[in-house]
Amino acid sequence: MSGSDPTARRERLRRNLDALSDRVAAACSRAGRDRSSVRIVAVTKYVDTETTRILHELGCHDLGESRPQVLWEKATTLTDCVPPPRWHLVGHLQRNKARRTLPHLALLHSLDSRRLLDAIEAESSLTGRVCQALVEVNLSTDPGRTGLAMDAVRDLVAAAAECPHVRICGLMGMAALPDDRPDAARRDFARLRELRDRLRRDGVDAEGLAELSMGMSGDFEEAILEGATLIRLGSALFDGIT
Repeated sequence: MSGSDPTARRERLRRNLDALSDRVAAACSRAGRDRSSVRIVAVTKYVDTETTRILHELGCHDLGESRPQVLWEKATTLTDCVPPPRWHLVGHLQRNKARRTLPHLALLHSLDSRRLLDAIEAESSLTGRVCQALVEVNLSTDPGRTGLAMDAVRDLVAAAAECPHVRICGLMGMAALPDDRPDAARRDFARLRELRDRLRRDGVDAEGLAELSMGMSGDFEEAILEGATLIRLGSALFDGIT
């Protein structure tokens, strides 16, 4: 639908966004939470810049990309949007792309190593900016997946507390297996929340680690039940738009 009538594309996006917003509200109600406690991050890697613009015009101002190069392009093209989009990088950030990426970001979801932390601190210190970041946690046993092992998170959060130009806002994780088992996804999300709560209790980070980025199109309701504050929606949001 990306090459079709813009009016039809807008209407399809509006319907998708409204339907997902209703599901978010229902999940918040089940969890006894206020709807305002959960933000949708629209992962726009599936669509072109104009479709991304329409989504922003419909009120979805938190926009996520997996690849830095695509984020650079869209962020540069959409500088005229009001209010400015809040850009989230949800994919891996290579150290050699930090300098060009960080000025665009409202939030980095994928801080996953001490070397990347040091690179971000160095680049941010040059501009005087503070990088808002989440520590990415590998909730699976697959070493091929990105993110820190759960037992390594504490040390990275503590190290970041010593970096004046990096602020750790919380944790990010994905359910271990996309196996269509909501109970399994919910257990993984509970593990991430419990890790965050332990770090809070132990005073590892004075900022409070308020954010939990967890849940995607297939499991965001389970994530909300376990405390997600940011849900990363892509395929469900752009259903019918190719």
